[in-house]
Amino acid sequence: MKLDIGSYRAEPSWVAVSDLASWPVDARVFDWLMDTTSLTRRLIGCCGQGFRVRVDSQRWARPLRDERFVLGIRDDRYALVRQVYLLCAGQPQVFARTIVPAFTLTGKEKRLAALGSKPLGAWLFSGRDVTRQRIEFTRLWPGQGLFDVAVRDLKHKPDEIWGRRTLFSVAGKPLLVSEIFLPDILALTPRSA
Repeated sequence: MKLDIGSYRAEPSWVAVSDLASWPVDARVFDWLMDTTSLTRRLIGCCGQGFRVRVDSQRWARPLRDERFVLGIRDDRYALVRQVYLLCAGQPQVFARTIVPAFTLTGKEKRLAALGSKPLGAWLFSGRDVTRQRIEFTRLWPGQGLFDVAVRDLKHKPDEIWGRRTLFSVAGKPLLVSEIFLPDILALTPRSA
């Protein structure tokens, strides 16, 4: 059964990197949170052929209140909401939620609506017109929509998980990507060449 994040009242608190320093973040989690390279490439470096994207859902929906604010979307507007799991050897490592406003899906960016199981990161990091505008971080607990959806398929539910979200500018148009790091990611190490 798919959970609807929008039905939750408790949204996470997102903070800037300067505020993250006051939170008790495990050094291994901090390394993933602060990495500015392609998350897709890093996971492929750890998982090799075992990396894949599993689409959980993709539909037109009203983004969460704070997502609408960051993207400059009016409360009555819908956006393309894509939720996926990034897997390594079949195990979920990251839950990713992408919000694409309708006005972003014009020109070459129309292709974003047809990614299917292709990783968004490969598309973002291959584009010349893509820049990071803002990065924020969060700690998630049970009862928050992002937490409950991200961990729902895990056998052992953690007490907390960490995430980051990035506001990208794609040819001058906004796109919001939230990446929620699941516990198994801490065991990943790069494969030797």
